[in-house]
Amino acid sequence: MKRRQLMAVSSGFVAAALAGCIGNDNQGDDGSDGGADGSDGNDPAESETPDETETPADVDDEHLETLVRGTNGFAFDLYGEVVGDEPAANVFASPISATLGLSMAYAGAREDTRDQMREVLGYQLDDSLVHAGFAQLQEQFDERGADGESDAEGEQPFELSVVNSAWGQSEYPFEEGYLDTLDTHYGGGLRETDFRENAPAARADINDWVATETDDRIEDLLPEGSLTPLTRLVLVNAVYFMANWKHTFPTDATSEETFTALDGDEHAVQMMEQEQDWQYAELDGAQAVELPYVGDEVSMLVVLPPEGEFESYESSFDAETLDSLVDALERQEGTVYLPRFEFDWRVRLSKPLKALGIEDAFAQKAANFDGIADTDEDLYLHEAFHKTFVAVDESGTEAAGATAAVIGDTAVPADPFEFRANRPFLFAIRDRPTGSVLFLGRAVDPEGWR
Repeated sequence: MKRRQLMAVSSGFVAAALAGCIGNDNQGDDGSDGGADGSDGNDPAESETPDETETPADVDDEHLETLVRGTNGFAFDLYGEVVGDEPAANVFASPISATLGLSMAYAGAREDTRDQMREVLGYQLDDSLVHAGFAQLQEQFDERGADGESDAEGEQPFELSVVNSAWGQSEYPFEEGYLDTLDTHYGGGLRETDFRENAPAARADINDWVATETDDRIEDLLPEGSLTPLTRLVLVNAVYFMANWKHTFPTDATSEETFTALDGDEHAVQMMEQEQDWQYAELDGAQAVELPYVGDEVSMLVVLPPEGEFESYESSFDAETLDSLVDALERQEGTVYLPRFEFDWRVRLSKPLKALGIEDAFAQKAANFDGIADTDEDLYLHEAFHKTFVAVDESGTEAAGATAAVIGDTAVPADPFEFRANRPFLFAIRDRPTGSVLFLGRAVDPEGWR
């Protein structure tokens, strides 16, 4: 296919996925109320009901900055937890995908469940502003993709798409206010399906939707058995990103070079090379270089920790560190050596989210999602799945993500720098105007690349 050729020749790809399930373990297989313990004792009419939809929220730049600062903080907290579980593995996450998927569930959370989610997700604004803020962020991301001009072959060298969907049990008593919030702020109008009678078919439909939205880069987001007759709601986010570098790496400069993995093993990799004026910084012994994509609104920041100190540097790598590196960037002549790499990654997020403090949402008897539906069932988050893919080559980067919650210039220095990523490095794909971290990862082991 011509599109596949464009990807292979001129771009890379990033994908991310998060999934979750809201269910009731006290029900029979036919979906009726098991009646063992009843509901959790919370009367929806008496629970806290944030007013997200009745009063329009005006989101200004200060609100958006506050929202992004909080969600970027969550991004690094989550990254730290998942890396702790896979200390020697390549990792690539889409924080914005995870955040949006969880935010749709948060819209229906009440009392302690809501408070825990709010604290961990870094929300500092009123709920109406949180949801309106995410709607505005998504609009801005969509504009990035819409502004791209086609090349001589009619292909777009820059694409960024962020979409949501909600899949709910047909004839289930969902709260109108909750559905209005999903539709108004997340563009995720309810798609009715029948988990009770045919959960496997519902899973296939959701996975097909994700694959379509990510250009087939994210397949089987929801694994076999992830949905059951007890599933009531699946909330999905999909992020797709494909962009050419503003300064493409010449293919004839790529050569074989040795990359020393985190475990000390040496691997032969294809090392790209380009001399250019870059935004570059050295801070606390680490090197950072910003590689802009076409349009200059999104970029990849590659961070090379001090040699021999990758793990200690990464353990303290947070949103504040990222901001400090970005603030320190200055235009400087230099040569960047970056390996071609491609890998996918998947994780179940319930464990790291619980470790961060979102505990009640995953506990059947403690969870309170009374804002989602008027029901005696104990709705809770069953699991959250996240899956990603990234590919980087001489032409650029391609990225895609899916989430389902079941439920200026400075003077040029005299000495050019050399940035040689022949050992483990960190990288983040950022939306420059808002500062949002779209993707965050580590490349530490070429054995896991392809």
